[in-house]
Amino acid sequence: MKNLSVYLIAAACSFSPLFASGTALLDSKARFHPVISETGMVVSQEIIASQVGADILSAGGNAVDAAVATGFALAVTLPRAGNLGGGGFMLVHLAEADKTIAIDYREMAPAEAHRDMFLDLEGDVDNNKARYSIESSGVPGTVAGLIHAQEKYGLLKLKQVMQPAIALARGGFAVSADLSDSLKSRSQRLQQDSASKVYFYKPGGDSYELGETLIQTELGATLARIANGGREEFYQGKTADLIVAQMEASGGLISHQDLVNYHVVERQPVCGDYKKTRVCTMPPPSSGGVHLVQMLNILEGWDLKGLGHNSADYIHRLVESMRRAYADRSLYLGDPDFFPVPVAQLTDKKYATVLRDQIDPLRSSRSVNIKPGLGETGLSLQATKESTETTHFSTWDQWGNVVSNTYTLNFSYGSGISVTGAGFLLNNEMDDFSSKPGSPNGYGLVGGVANSIEPGKRPLSSMTPTIAFDADGKPILATGTPGGSTIITISMQLLLNVVEFEMGVAEATAAPRIHHQWLPDMVFYESGISVDTLNRLKDMGHRVNDRASRLGATQSIQRKAGTRLFGASDYRREGSGAIPQAQQ
Repeated sequence: MKNLSVYLIAAACSFSPLFASGTALLDSKARFHPVISETGMVVSQEIIASQVGADILSAGGNAVDAAVATGFALAVTLPRAGNLGGGGFMLVHLAEADKTIAIDYREMAPAEAHRDMFLDLEGDVDNNKARYSIESSGVPGTVAGLIHAQEKYGLLKLKQVMQPAIALARGGFAVSADLSDSLKSRSQRLQQDSASKVYFYKPGGDSYELGETLIQTELGATLARIANGGREEFYQGKTADLIVAQMEASGGLISHQDLVNYHVVERQPVCGDYKKTRVCTMPPPSSGGVHLVQMLNILEGWDLKGLGHNSADYIHRLVESMRRAYADRSLYLGDPDFFPVPVAQLTDKKYATVLRDQIDPLRSSRSVNIKPGLGETGLSLQATKESTETTHFSTWDQWGNVVSNTYTLNFSYGSGISVTGAGFLLNNEMDDFSSKPGSPNGYGLVGGVANSIEPGKRPLSSMTPTIAFDADGKPILATGTPGGSTIITISMQLLLNVVEFEMGVAEATAAPRIHHQWLPDMVFYESGISVDTLNRLKDMGHRVNDRASRLGATQSIQRKAGTRLFGASDYRREGSGAIPQAQQ
């Protein structure tokens, strides 16, 4: 396997000037060059982890092996989102079996969790407790999920797949500009926890600078124990003991029994057809798949290409479709093991026709007048900023197997609390439940009883790992993104750029994006959307945010010209990378 030192320095010095200010500075007609491969490819937010995955492909592993290796490596090199203490969703397409599987390894609520656990004496949500206390941690699913996928669908041994992550943690790696800046920006919060301070800062509390070496000895030891002992080590062995000790010392809820009870669920993907393209993505407890298909169904009824990419008429239709989908999200989406989510009704093309017929092609709706289409509700909220918490990676191998994976700690660095002696951060996913029906979570999203807190339940998520297929049933695109509430709309626009506007994946990635989520009734946009377009949208009645946003960070692979792969790692965030499998 490739010597890590070859690319650690390059990764540390990587920088993308396009988004240095935190705002997209793109010409919508700009062309960007993708990474090309004739065999396999890995695309992730962190270039060292991408190289690890590509090396696993070169060592004979398949797309699942590469994805698992990348996931464990990101736990070392991208600690704000890569994780052992979080959870996520993996979509796997198996070429030989012609089968696509959705692996749900979302966190679960501990047995002691209850509906009102984050309410104060006045019955209002205590956001500090819900987001930054140890009680905000759900039972982690990442280790179980990655191992489940690797053992069931991979070709290599777990030890081989995990060895690069162990080496990175024990031997250290050169700190990138992105990681240095990220740790500095979260220093005050992270250093409130004694373990996090030791893991991510120098003795005395100074931050690591660009090019300096970060060694994570305790994380390396934990990874080595998992490689040797598998799932049982994390959920029943020494690591489990360390997690429970942390809970008992800090007032957390996760018990030994909660860890033993954690289980991965394989689910049927949510699939739909957009013209000649088959789109498969995550089912509940992700809201992403349902509403991605729902919005595509609405949009299919218009000649979007004829309207012109990112024209006012095009964006108007995107916004009105988004508005109605997010209204439905507030009432109908939750963990399907606890609540009967009406997936078939929400993704029915006849329902999409009803919603499309409500849309005036010349005037904006008002969100206050839009209710969930299958029922009634009256909810309100305030806007919140996007966080940089979640991360996505895509892998593709020489046999045509494909993985699209999104996982998270929720907020950047999760709760900010680390497990003493284990080297990793805890999630704050309990905030993704509806602590009080009608109250917004950390991303401004509302929910009702479908997503209320219950023991053993998985919180609703926006994560939307997606694989698209051509008319012959062959995969043509794997994509996904971080971005909190914006994940679903970003994924949809990337997909439309490729299949409707026939863009290459790099151009599709670079194109400016917009977002609307019903409430707040506001259109968010990236620079690159023309002033004339924004003014026309305002004339149509849309409320347009007064400043440009930065929306998401897609990690995508596209298949064109037979088996040739084109990879694009989003320019919006530093340090990312698409790495092809080395030629044999």
